[in-house]
Amino acid sequence: MRIVVVGGGIVGLASAYYLAEQGNDVVVCERSSLGAGSTERSAGGIRQQFSTRVNVELSRASVDVWEDFEAEFGVDIAYRRPGYLFLAREDATAERFAENVAVQNDLGVPSELLDPEAARERCPELRAEQFVAATYCPTDGFADPHLALQGFARGAREAGVDVRTGVAVTDVLRGGRRADGGVTGVETASGRVDADFVVNAAGPWAREVAAMADVDLPIAPKRRQIAVVDPETPVPASVPLTVDLDTGAYFRPEREGAALVGGHFSADDPDADPDAFDRSSDLDWTATAVERAADCAGYFGPDSRVRRGWAGLYAVTPDHHPIVEETVPGLVTAAGFSGHGFQHAPATGQIVAELVCDGEISLVDASGLDSARFEEDRTVEEHNVA
Repeated sequence: MRIVVVGGGIVGLASAYYLAEQGNDVVVCERSSLGAGSTERSAGGIRQQFSTRVNVELSRASVDVWEDFEAEFGVDIAYRRPGYLFLAREDATAERFAENVAVQNDLGVPSELLDPEAARERCPELRAEQFVAATYCPTDGFADPHLALQGFARGAREAGVDVRTGVAVTDVLRGGRRADGGVTGVETASGRVDADFVVNAAGPWAREVAAMADVDLPIAPKRRQIAVVDPETPVPASVPLTVDLDTGAYFRPEREGAALVGGHFSADDPDADPDAFDRSSDLDWTATAVERAADCAGYFGPDSRVRRGWAGLYAVTPDHHPIVEETVPGLVTAAGFSGHGFQHAPATGQIVAELVCDGEISLVDASGLDSARFEEDRTVEEHNVA
């Protein structure tokens, strides 16, 4: 079969790799350069601490690949595993933490519920008095998104994938030779490409690509920001990626005592234009991010210095779960990961290959990730969103 993958981010390249491994003829069409959408602007988190079974299962299946990535792809992705530490200020959040850990443990994740003092043992400068509970998983961590992207890109090319950059898809073609009205290929700025399947892995552009096939998907591009900070007290490499869930702030150790600081703090969250959004960080946001981090842990304070910052896009669905399905005959959607696309890319690529080659998913129970759930009121909210 011939498959066109729309999008050269990590989800698209992982999908292309696993499709090619099944013997398919695969073409990747990327409108810009590889990873130029969301992947290169990711914080690189890889965790299993989610609040729903399907997200935990996607994480578990992906971690199996991340653990052996260098052996399989020949690229060291700087995969570090100091854990993730989730913090609760509110009792209601703490109650959900207990439920989350039960689900995670049931699926084989070694997470645990901690009191604030025990959490401070993991993060020594934590202002424990601010919190009522925490969860921690020692096998969570983070990696370098750029290196991971290059690994999948190299693997895809070696498997025979035709990776085309600077090639924008301008239309998704339907009908024609197909009696079921399904997808028959794409039109690009460089000409038509016929295909048996088209994979929509376009991230923040996924809704636009779906619309080309006369499909409306509730995937919205949302701008998110990150700053690299020199704290007053260096953050040791052993400190977990720490998420103050009730304020939205998070930080993790970077190199040589620096920290990466992020979060979304405004109730106002308009859709961004993926073709024309501000890719730099805002001064006001940066000040707030450092203040929120300082309220969480004593590493940060007035003398913290911001090295640089940037902004990227989350492709967000109403329930913060992706859409992974064959949306119409011949059109497979793998988008809307709501900030979790990098870490779930390995599992997603395998699922896409299953959908195309087998017509069904066996890796995880992804039955709730269809787009019809939004109209049929079958959504389940993911609460552990950072």
